[in-house]
Amino acid sequence: MSELGKRWAVAGVGVPLVVILLYVGGWPVAVFASAFAALGARECYRLAERAGVEALDVLGAVCAAALPLAAGWRPTFAAFAPLALGLIGTLCVVGLVAAIARRGPARKPLEAVAVTLFGTVYAGLSLAFVPLLHEMPAARGWTSATPSAWAGLLVVALPLATTWIGDAAAFFAGRAWGKGGLAPTISPNKSWVGVWAGLAGAGGAGLLWWAITRDVLPSQPLGPVTAAAVGVFLGISAILGDLAESLLKREAGVKDSGTLFPGHGGVLDRLDALTFTLPMAYAALALIAALEPTT
Repeated sequence: MSELGKRWAVAGVGVPLVVILLYVGGWPVAVFASAFAALGARECYRLAERAGVEALDVLGAVCAAALPLAAGWRPTFAAFAPLALGLIGTLCVVGLVAAIARRGPARKPLEAVAVTLFGTVYAGLSLAFVPLLHEMPAARGWTSATPSAWAGLLVVALPLATTWIGDAAAFFAGRAWGKGGLAPTISPNKSWVGVWAGLAGAGGAGLLWWAITRDVLPSQPLGPVTAAAVGVFLGISAILGDLAESLLKREAGVKDSGTLFPGHGGVLDRLDALTFTLPMAYAALALIAALEPTT
């Protein structure tokens, strides 16, 4: 099978699975995000290993997996934040103790603990925002008198749609008209033409999201203009997330972070932009909701 065929086959299985899980919500979403967080953290540690740093990989992967589970257990930010802070702080202390017990000065203990902590936050904390986003309409009263089972899915769809539609627009525009590199030493194929097309696509995706969700989420805080603006903001976040993951791979000297998904690479290759857009979508929605005038 060709690479393109593999990509379509994986997407044909993966996209319906994600839609079903987000429709069901609850613990299935948290468990799925937890598994991906652990795999993503392990891939991060493999990249660091190629760059000469041996992370405390089992400890970091377990903590990465725990963050989405904590978000599934306490799916509002106020309830989740103390758990996340406690978990990350505990990881830091336990990591230092493990470095004392198992690493000498010659085995880069500072780098090992730092990379372990980074992998947990990079993969685990970003995916913890999936349960938090999913719970947002119920927690904030954005649904109608008869809540729809689609409400949580639609809120999570905001960062997903802006990321994927923006990326598709950037890809096709870049191939057709792209000239000049955005970041030639990090991602040589990215062009400024692709950037502007991607931001336009992300803004359009935000506007489309508003049009689709206004009946299901009548009290959500975005209007058409702010939805388009949030889409552009998430488009910028997606570009930065993509470049960040490319930078890590460039340092490690690899094309893909892993081989889990044929034609797509590893977990981090699929999460690259989402590591930024998931938390930024939550922050944008929460901030705009907080700025709404009270009646």
